[in-house]
Parts: sequence; C-alpha cells; structure tokens
Amino acid sequence: MAERKPRDMSFGSWIDQQVADAERRGVFANLPGAGKPLDIRPEGGDYGQAWVRDYARREGVPPEELLPAPLRLRREAERLAGAVPEMGSEREVREAAGELNRRILDWRRIPVGPPVFVRLVDADEMARRWRAAQAARRQNPAAQAAPDGPGAPGGPVPDPRREPPPARRRRWRGRGRGGTAGA
Repeated sequence: MAERKPRDMSFGSWIDQQVADAERRGVFANLPGAGKPLDIRPEGGDYGQAWVRDYARREGVPPEELLPAPLRLRREAERLAGAVPEMGSEREVREAAGELNRRILDWRRIPVGPPVFVRLVDADEMARRWRAAQAARRQNPAAQAAPDGPGAPGGPVPDPRREPPPARRRRWRGRGRGGTAGA
C-alpha cells in the first residue's frame, strides 16, 4: 500500500515521486504491448466521437439513444409501420399509434434539439394496413410460415397503391447562395 502524502508536498509532486519510485523498482518493465503503438486512430478522425461510440458499445447503449428526440420519434414511427401486420388486434394498433402521437405532440410543445418536423402517425392508415395484412393471412395461410417483409419468397407482395411513396432526400443548402453556407 502506498504511503500517505506528506502535508508539505503538493499532490502533483507526490504523484510524480510515486511514479518515479515504481519505475526504479521495475513495475512498468514487462507490461503487455510495451514499445508498440496504440491503436487509437478513429475512423473519421474525431477522437471525441470515437470515444462516445466505443463507450456506448461497451455499456450496451443502443445507437438510437444517441439520436436527437425528433429523429428517434421518426424511427419509432417507421418501426411501428413495419410492426403493424404482426400486432394482435386493430385496437392494439390504434393504441400504439395513439401513444406515439402523444409523445410526438409532447415533443412539439417544447422542442429540444434541432428543428426537425415529425409527422403524426395516421392511426386510420395503420389500421387499414393491419386489416389488409389480416385479410392476406386468411387468404394465404402458408404465408405465415414464410419470412415476412416485402420481396421475401412466399411473403406478401406490397400493394404499391397502399405503400407511402419513398421519402425524398433533401439536401440542405443553407441560407447563402450556391449551397456554400457554413462550409
């Protein structure tokens, strides 16, 4: 056990003395990886972000928890739309949509984070999707054993009239001319 710090010595000099004594005794002599470079170069070059990603991975934090609230709510709406066919009843679908809409409205009242618009979930559309999935299951019971999802072999083929159009990607151009704002 290390000795106590003398009252007349500062912490910095006392710690330096402890390290110097340990070096003289050879405590640091045969450590694994001695003389080899540390592999700490992050992918994007930002050490702070690399540290946060590694910490979150070590602690088991899902990456979605690091997203701002509006993006997290959008992702939940996407997941709800995908999970609707598997839900047990239309009432369950409407309750899930209502709960998500309540949280979206709560966030809209006092938005924290970037100003991103989050669309409310249309409970009637989700119920129509659920009813269509149930009708497809009744017509083709073999589709239940097949893997789910659009394009899966033996799975339900999505009706293009029922599916929402694919989201268009918008490029942020800033307020300056030619899209050079903030560059």
